[in-house]
Amino acid sequence: MSSRRRGTSRISIVLLLVAALLSGTFLAAGAQAAGGNHRPGESRGTTSGLNRVNLKGWAKAQLKADKARRARPHQNATRTAAAVPARTASAVTRKAAPLVRADAAAPAGTSALVLYDTTGPYGQLGELYAMATANLAGHFGTVTAKPVQDYTAGMVEQYTATVYLGSTYYGGTLPDAIPAAFYQDASATSHPVIWMGANIWGMANSVGVTQFTQKYGWDPTTSYYEDGGSVGNVTQVTYRGQTLTRTIPAGQDGGVLRPNILTGTGYPQVTTVAMGLDSSNGHTFGWAVRSANLTYIGEIPFAYVSESDRVIAFEDLLFDALAPATAERHRAMVRLEDISPDSNPTELRTMADYLYSQQIPYGINVIPVYTDPKGTYNNGVPQTITLAQRPQVVSALKYMLSHGAVLMDHGYTHQYSNVDNPYNGVTGDDFEFYRAHIDAANNVVYDGPPAEDSSVWAQSRVTAALAAFAAAGLPRPTLWTTPHYAGSAADYRVFGSNFSARLERSLYFAGTLSGASSDPNRFIGQFFPYVVNDVYGTKVLPEDIGNYEPEAYNNHPARLPADLIASARANLAVRDGVASFFYHPYYPVQPLKDTIDGIRALGYTFVSPAAL
Repeated sequence: MSSRRRGTSRISIVLLLVAALLSGTFLAAGAQAAGGNHRPGESRGTTSGLNRVNLKGWAKAQLKADKARRARPHQNATRTAAAVPARTASAVTRKAAPLVRADAAAPAGTSALVLYDTTGPYGQLGELYAMATANLAGHFGTVTAKPVQDYTAGMVEQYTATVYLGSTYYGGTLPDAIPAAFYQDASATSHPVIWMGANIWGMANSVGVTQFTQKYGWDPTTSYYEDGGSVGNVTQVTYRGQTLTRTIPAGQDGGVLRPNILTGTGYPQVTTVAMGLDSSNGHTFGWAVRSANLTYIGEIPFAYVSESDRVIAFEDLLFDALAPATAERHRAMVRLEDISPDSNPTELRTMADYLYSQQIPYGINVIPVYTDPKGTYNNGVPQTITLAQRPQVVSALKYMLSHGAVLMDHGYTHQYSNVDNPYNGVTGDDFEFYRAHIDAANNVVYDGPPAEDSSVWAQSRVTAALAAFAAAGLPRPTLWTTPHYAGSAADYRVFGSNFSARLERSLYFAGTLSGASSDPNRFIGQFFPYVVNDVYGTKVLPEDIGNYEPEAYNNHPARLPADLIASARANLAVRDGVASFFYHPYYPVQPLKDTIDGIRALGYTFVSPAAL
């Protein structure tokens, strides 16, 4: 967005990517087209959410199946899972991406196997969750992701650790798709196994309940999602001294499995590594438990997340499985957002002077061409301004670069064509690489890529952007942030081929792992607490605590320095994480000072985006 203050209009896009509340529609809440005197653009960035997925139906089906399992007589008998023929080699079983380690903390040769469900009416969830898991595991080394039914005997021994995502609840009319070989290998291996969500009782039945309980100290076959006839209201998870939030809308919560931990002779100790709190009755339970080689998490925590969410616990638990020797380290990062030829050079220099005085390196996200094709802010007269036409802005940018800044490319025009997308076609207000509209409830709804979207089209815009930087005498940016954090899979791959890394939150589309044709607007949004190599094969730098926004929008509260600091505190649970945020330079310096002082007081050290 443009950083110029305007007294007549305000447009805000709060890209809170949350799972659909109505009819499977993905909502980016917080769009408002009138009032105020500035337009904060990605005022919060995206939070992980699911688009075109019916979570309400999934939750209802899971709880129905769990009640049926509970009603069946419990038998301490060994059950062998139904054998599922191995598929022939196909795109489905390929590696998620040719990933390399994103950080030197993990030992050389570290690898992760991510197994996911694909069957049943909600089978599409598996691939979405697998991408999110593979992205995080890409911080540590190479990742292979494949449907669990493609597992073959001995595979767990080929990887440092294995993660299984139980998103499909097997039972009743839905036969178990998990091969008996995986159940047996997961129990027999000494390699770490992280199991999230459903079907852990299938492993106990397969290897024998007695054998399972004597090795792991708890009984999945008598562990359920409900406590006292209800999933309750699990609102927080305590992990590594931090209280993390959990907020699931009514009717969308599939519950958290509550492990039945056994005591007495013959049962090993079970370590509760993260504690859940059910606020409806005050009960606490093991949200994540560990014994022997198995870490079990009672849900898959990728839906309805926030900057202080329980997903942080899983993000750190991966260190135990993949890089247990990692030393404690807490870094922070800041970038100045939405700088364009329309920016105020005095404001830019003021920010540069403050950050330089504090010896804080930072990123500057620059949009090289400002355009207002319909004259929305120019009395009806179309206007386009390039960096080369604003020498004072260019001079301020060069001043910033000489005072600790790193130049980043934030799109070409940060808007699309001469149409409302979703607002007015003006740089900074609108999406550039994705189409969107505003619904009757004043929510931004994601419609999908533009009709002309392709690798060639995206590359043409990147090429034009780089030419505009060169024409202004500025160096070529090496980092990229996608306007409003939204583009197609093809776009993200183009960005990755032109820049050393992306610094952003991102969308990950169905079909990326499987290679299968899928809904082009079904995706999961994700942000990261550390550097990852994602399933698009790109290095992605973190932005995980949002940004300063002093006013509320559409029932979403303001986000003040105290809120950013609270999120940074929650992220201390990640043993080697980065608290990364952004700030619009048209705001006063004082809130930036307050935020930086608070984050520093927590023990974080600010680093340059170029250092990650």
